[in-house]
Amino acid sequence: MPKFFVAWILSGAALAVAAGLLGTHMNIGSSTDTTTERLIAVALVALVFTTINMFVAPVVKTLSLPFIIISLGFALLIINALLLLLTEWVTDKLDVTFHVDGFLWAVLGSVVISVVNAVLGVFMSDKTFTSSRRR
Repeated sequence: MPKFFVAWILSGAALAVAAGLLGTHMNIGSSTDTTTERLIAVALVALVFTTINMFVAPVVKTLSLPFIIISLGFALLIINALLLLLTEWVTDKLDVTFHVDGFLWAVLGSVVISVVNAVLGVFMSDKTFTSSRRR
């Protein structure tokens, strides 16, 4: 399975977990949406989030490398939170309901998303997909 689709699935799961844990501070879809509408909203938000993380994040992290080194990695928390807020802005322009209450909630959300992605990434390694293709 191509890397983008794996990242899309993992991001969708991580965003759903983060939205569930943060309650009203991070919402995907509105409270009146059906389950199908919410799943579509999660898939669209995950698509935007994955696209931003694959194309925008490497450029931003490369350009801010000196600040990341000086801050001993603390700047990555700020960058990831800003990328989450960028995802919120883009999905708002696409008329998809995704809301984060503010910068501090975006920092907390990005931490939750990173932890969930790391845990799920262990189970969804590239070896799992490459071994099934060789059969």
